[in-house]
Amino acid sequence: MEQKKKELTLPVEDPMLCKLIILFTLDKMEFPLTENTIFDICYYRNNWLSYMDCKDYLYKLVESNLIYKTECKDGEVRFNITYDGRNCLDHFYTKIDDKLREDITEYTKVNRMHFKRSQEYVSTFFKSEDGSYIVVLKIRSDSIQDEPLFEVKIKAPTRQGAIEACRKWQEQAHTAYESIYEMFIGDN
Repeated sequence: MEQKKKELTLPVEDPMLCKLIILFTLDKMEFPLTENTIFDICYYRNNWLSYMDCKDYLYKLVESNLIYKTECKDGEVRFNITYDGRNCLDHFYTKIDDKLREDITEYTKVNRMHFKRSQEYVSTFFKSEDGSYIVVLKIRSDSIQDEPLFEVKIKAPTRQGAIEACRKWQEQAHTAYESIYEMFIGDN
């Protein structure tokens, strides 16, 4: 149940406020986010920040150790709030307008699982030599940085079949993983 893009009710030009919005969003999401996910939330879907401000202040927060970056083996980078970032937010969160804080809190509450799944349930496909498509379905874990928690490759006869498998993976990854885990690991 994803919300539509909202119009920003107040112009965010203050550098401190821009940084606080990013910190507050990371705090409310409660898990590391990719750069694209941060842009998606703060700019594309909600217009809380401009694209350039979001990018600029994200990296300034990293430089000041209020946010940290984690690089995975596959090259993906995720950002999360540090202890110092939480302390900073505790002292200055009231600088964020009450309405904007409510909007961020509500948006993250409603959409948290959508963004978590989109980062953790990853799928790709490529054409094989025989003309079929190899679909690679993965579940990434925040605690296992270098290796996926779960990975399976399946062959799809058509490109449309591969696209459909990737679409279904976003909705069904947790069920597939639970079934396979229970089947092979169970209570052992």
